[in-house]
Amino acid sequence: MNRPILSLLCLVAIGACGRETRSMAPDNLTEFATRYTAAWSSQDPASVASFFAENGSLQINDGDPSVGRAAIEATARSFMTALPDMVLVMDSLGHDGDRVTYHWTLTGTNTGPGGIGNAVHISGFEEWLFGPEGLIVDSRGHMDESEYQRQLEGGVEPVS
Repeated sequence: MNRPILSLLCLVAIGACGRETRSMAPDNLTEFATRYTAAWSSQDPASVASFFAENGSLQINDGDPSVGRAAIEATARSFMTALPDMVLVMDSLGHDGDRVTYHWTLTGTNTGPGGIGNAVHISGFEEWLFGPEGLIVDSRGHMDESEYQRQLEGGVEPVS
């Protein structure tokens, strides 16, 4: 991990718009992120949505946010459908101001409906704020969307 988890003695998430937020101890954060990672690899989109508050939000890059568990489940399902063998790996945890940063790498094969069998390998990160129940109230995801689309259409560049 890039930044030691133990240096995060108390992660404080301060929500926007008056949302009440919660601190999370480093050990609890690591366990939460480990379970979140497993949910993305599970092919169960409802499992991903369960990590979010009832009215939580997941925004990927500059796209429209998915607000509420049903919308978050639909977003997770879209990735899981395109990449039925998708595996997510947690690369690191840290913090950026009042947000927890969760860095990940996704691999899979585009064999879902309309897929052409290309391998995908892409990294990104999410910035999380937590609510009083210890669930994500706001996640802002970041990845290279054009590279993801290129890999869906053309596969991963060979490693030399």
